[in-house]
Amino acid sequence: MAEDIAPLIRTLRPALGASAFREFAEEAHGQGLVFTAAYAPDGRCVGVATHRILATSRGRMLFVDDLVIAPHARSAGVGGQLLGALRDRARRAGCTAVELDTGTANHGAQRFYHARRMRITALHFALDLTDDLTDPESPH
Repeated sequence: MAEDIAPLIRTLRPALGASAFREFAEEAHGQGLVFTAAYAPDGRCVGVATHRILATSRGRMLFVDDLVIAPHARSAGVGGQLLGALRDRARRAGCTAVELDTGTANHGAQRFYHARRMRITALHFALDLTDDLTDPESPH
């Protein structure tokens, strides 16, 4: 399955090369990451969601790390089917919510999520640790 979904994940994360994808998948699987894929009748993978169950102070949730649909399969119901399957899986796991992040410039994804009654409930902040010079608290 990894060879089916890797090209789709890499459309969303182009810096993730083939070997880096394998390393990511192995490590993330150990942290509870699950891949759920959608296939066309001809056997091609047309969509994938990466997700995990998290226990948080807000309750148990299914967090979607990535949801990506092949460009030629968009607007054909694949994303809705995947999101529906994730919602069902979350309910069976006793989760109170399905949550995900999306880029602020990804307006197509935002329209998709709004159309499925998802709300914007938080802003996601990140601190880049690849360069200590970006840290205002750094002694350098």
